[in-house]
Formats: sequence, C-alpha cells, structure tokens
Amino acid sequence: MVKQKYIALVDCDSFFVSCEQKRNITLKGQPVCVLSNNDGCVISRSKEAKQMGVRMGEPYFMAKKEHPKAIYITADHEYYSYVSNQVMSILKDFSPYVQIYSVDEAFVDLTGLTKLYKKNYRELAIYLREKILQEADIPVSIGVSSTKTLSKLASDKSKKSSSGVYLIGKRKIHKELKNTKIEEIWGIGRRLTNNLKRYGILTAEELIQKTDKWLDSTIGIHGIEMRHELLGEMVSEVTNAEKPPKSIQNTRAFGIFTSDFNFIKNELNRHIHTSCRKLRSYNTKCSAIGVMLRTKDFRVFHTKKELLAPVDFELEISNIAIKLLEEIFDPNILYRSTGVFLEKIGEAGSEQLSLYLDTEETEKKAKLVKCFDKLESKFGKNIIKTGFTNK
Repeated sequence: MVKQKYIALVDCDSFFVSCEQKRNITLKGQPVCVLSNNDGCVISRSKEAKQMGVRMGEPYFMAKKEHPKAIYITADHEYYSYVSNQVMSILKDFSPYVQIYSVDEAFVDLTGLTKLYKKNYRELAIYLREKILQEADIPVSIGVSSTKTLSKLASDKSKKSSSGVYLIGKRKIHKELKNTKIEEIWGIGRRLTNNLKRYGILTAEELIQKTDKWLDSTIGIHGIEMRHELLGEMVSEVTNAEKPPKSIQNTRAFGIFTSDFNFIKNELNRHIHTSCRKLRSYNTKCSAIGVMLRTKDFRVFHTKKELLAPVDFELEISNIAIKLLEEIFDPNILYRSTGVFLEKIGEAGSEQLSLYLDTEETEKKAKLVKCFDKLESKFGKNIIKTGFTNK
C-alpha cells in the first residue's frame, strides 16, 4: 500500500464521434453515429443519437432503417489515434505522471498540483477539462478520487454531472459504495458478478465488508486489491510506463466493393505501414503475420504465417503479406475490406540471433526505418511513399 494520492481518470466523451465533430464542425449538435470499419455496427454515438434511440452495437442495416435521420460515418482509427495523441500530450504537459489506459482514457496523478496551479482538486479537474476542450476541441469527463478504482467510479458518475467532473473524497466513499452495484465496479465482469451474487454480495459496500482471507480464497489476490482500492487505499500507482500490445491489427472498409487485386493490395500495404509504425513506436517486432479479406456479404477469409526471425520493417512484412493475400484472394468475389494482423510481439533486440543473419543488411534496414519514422514525425503521417502505395 502507498500513501493517499489524488488520481483523476480523464475519459473522452463519445470519443470517435467527438473526433468526427472536431474534423467537421457542422456535425456538432447532430445525431452522429460512427460505424465499425466494416460498417457492421454502431460503435460510438453522439448525445443526440442516443436520445433518438440508436443503440450501442446495433447493426448498421437495422439502425439505418429505424433511424434514417441519423448521420452514419465509417470509423477512421488512424485519425482517432492522431487526436488521442493530442489529448494525451495535453495531459502530459499538465502532470508528470500520466498512464494511458486506452485510446480515449488516461489516469492522471494530481497529487501536489494544487500548489502549482493554486486550485483545489475540483477546480483542477474543471480547469483541465476546459484546457482539453480549448486546445484539442474534445469534450471529456473527469473523475477524481484517491485510487484508480474509485476514480473510475467517479468518472462514470461525472458523465451525468453538469460540470463533467465528479469527486469521491474520503467522507463520501462509504456512501458511494452503498449505492454502487457490484457490476459497476471496474474490473468485475459478468462471470465474477454472478459468482459474487451467489454469496449475497450485491453492492460495493458488501464487498468491502468481506475479509482479505475470504476474498483471497474466493476471488484471489485481485479481490484483495479491489477491496483496498475501494476503501481508498492505493494499490496500483499511476505509472508512465506503456505496455506494448500483444497484437496489432489494422483493417478498414474500402468504401466500394471490388475484386481488383492491385487495389486491395495497395490498401493492405497502407495498413501494413500504419501497423509497422505502431510496432516500432513500442520498440517491438512481430514473429507472426496474418491477412484478412472480408467479402461483400461479410464472409471472412484469413490466413497466417509464423516467421523464423521477428521483423518490424514494412517492406519485409509486405512481401510475406502479399503472398498470404494471394492464397485467399478469389477474382470472382467482391470484397469490402482487408486487414493485417501482427502477432507474437516482443521487444526489439531480445530475439535470438541467427548464425546466418546478414548483419550489414539488417543495419541498413534499421537505418531506413528510423529515417521513415523521423520524417513522418516531423512532416506528418504518410509523407513517405514506399513504392507499393499510390495514395
């Protein structure tokens, strides 16, 4: 356990929709829905779309039929990642300790910042929320408390607050837990909820009344940590360290149905380029490559290959991926999307070296990708065209 701190969870409101409204201000105040890459279902809704009755996860063909006046937009995850970086940069300038939890959420340690900014913790949260809105044009909700678990609970409640900010201080903890259902606690899924309910535990307050010994035998160490976090005793600190992903995938609908192999190959290589940039940003390499094709009628074909040596260079990955694409491609079928999957990701430099490795060639590739990344960091994404893309 560590001494009490003040932790904020900053959560972007309807993030994908907010990104589209940032890009096109005429969408603000409109019933906007963002669709999954294959236009399969609704994955983000504006407040107006929610009020209209559009459901999260609702299939596109049903939503369009039931709510024809809503505006439907295909997801652009590359743009959303760019906006996410803007928001996270603001947070990192605000506090020295920021832990990115997802593309639209981050924990921020506010401890001690009251003296720096001459504001109390509520005022700090309100100031940070206004700062993000002004500088990134993204609305956020902020929950503040003494642990990550409690700040997540506060963040959920902040979405219903007119100020967009909600605090759970020491004196409010037990009152909040009494009114919090067990399934509303961060980290408790459906299976664990059902298990706890069998023991008569229906609220967060009933959970913290159990002993560490009972929780250890029933849930395990996770249960003990959860109890102490709910009591306001921090177990998990905010850390700047980012964990590399277990896999990276990139896929997006074409916008048209096509059986043009060169067009599909070009789209696949764009996905490969984006995925490799992310792979290298974590200083990692992959040892398995997968390729997917989705047909007009949503059938999916995919194949995968494991590599003898891990790679992070798009030209190498492209050579393998195009061969995989050829294996599953049928010129008589119309396709709506393609995608690449990079798996078995490990830290660069940790791989076992081969006796037959061409070290000179490897060094040339490493220098080339560093040049790619440096230029794109300075001049923007896709400033480099590697020959196999025409966009």
